[in-house]
Amino acid sequence: MIRIFANANYDFLGYRRIAYFATGFFVVPAMLILLVFRGLNYSIEFTGGTLVQVAATRVVSASDLRAALARGGLAGAEIQAFGSPRDFVIRARLSARGTVDQQEAQRTSARVTETLTQEFGADAFTVERVEAVGPKVGGELRQKALGAILLSFLATLVYLAFRFELRFGVAAVLATAHDILATLAFVTYMNLEVSLVVVGGILTVVGYSLNDTIVIFDRVRENLHKYKRDDFAGILGRSVNETLPRTVMTGGTVIVALLALLALAGEVIRPFAWVMVFGVFTGTFSSIFIAAPILLAIERRWPGKDARGVKARVAPAGAAGGV
Repeated sequence: MIRIFANANYDFLGYRRIAYFATGFFVVPAMLILLVFRGLNYSIEFTGGTLVQVAATRVVSASDLRAALARGGLAGAEIQAFGSPRDFVIRARLSARGTVDQQEAQRTSARVTETLTQEFGADAFTVERVEAVGPKVGGELRQKALGAILLSFLATLVYLAFRFELRFGVAAVLATAHDILATLAFVTYMNLEVSLVVVGGILTVVGYSLNDTIVIFDRVRENLHKYKRDDFAGILGRSVNETLPRTVMTGGTVIVALLALLALAGEVIRPFAWVMVFGVFTGTFSSIFIAAPILLAIERRWPGKDARGVKARVAPAGAAGGV
């Protein structure tokens, strides 16, 4: 059986400063765009809008309904099947900003009715319900998403401090924070609409990245006991190379599935697939070029009990220096 990268021996740590520069070059402009020029492109789930419940007289697909509303000036409308295949809940808004009141809801409902009449006929749909939906629920969703991320960081610190040492947990959390910032930068550059689906993608990226980092750190722990006379930088580089086949195979198989989603999935799922494709890349990148170098920097500043090589002698020239 062919095993890719079976004898890998790459100096990943030697390229860490190039990796830092590449990350900064990608993330910093996006953060400036978000903080100075504009925020994220939130969906109606987060900003509020108008809820219109309609009933069709014949079976119509959600994709056809979405395309028709987009042609009528309601791009980005969120459509959900409700009850039978002929009942739909449409969330949309005419104005990009401002509070959605009852007057705005009626204007949006009139536009929905007019568009559906033009596209499908006068008797194709009947409006069952119209409501103005404020952004309060969206604010709660953002808070819960942030809380989920912070809880994952805390759980990671506790788990790795117990399973390994606290330094491993700190490095893993910082690398995962990098992944979140990089993914937000990608969302900004792609101008993806931030919906619950995209938030779910970001949380999935967090889990994928943490898993990949923990696999490398587990090999580091094993090699610390196996190669007791080696310096920490050498053990760290060896561990990254030894887990490289697993990293590439796992990422490759996930990418294949995500590419199928990009090609075949509908408009609602496609943003999730985009976020995950980038997340697999940045999660792999951070495990090798961010988490490992940060762990090395922590080890040199605050050596752990197993860092015999760092304490005993100076690391090789190729691995010398700080972060």
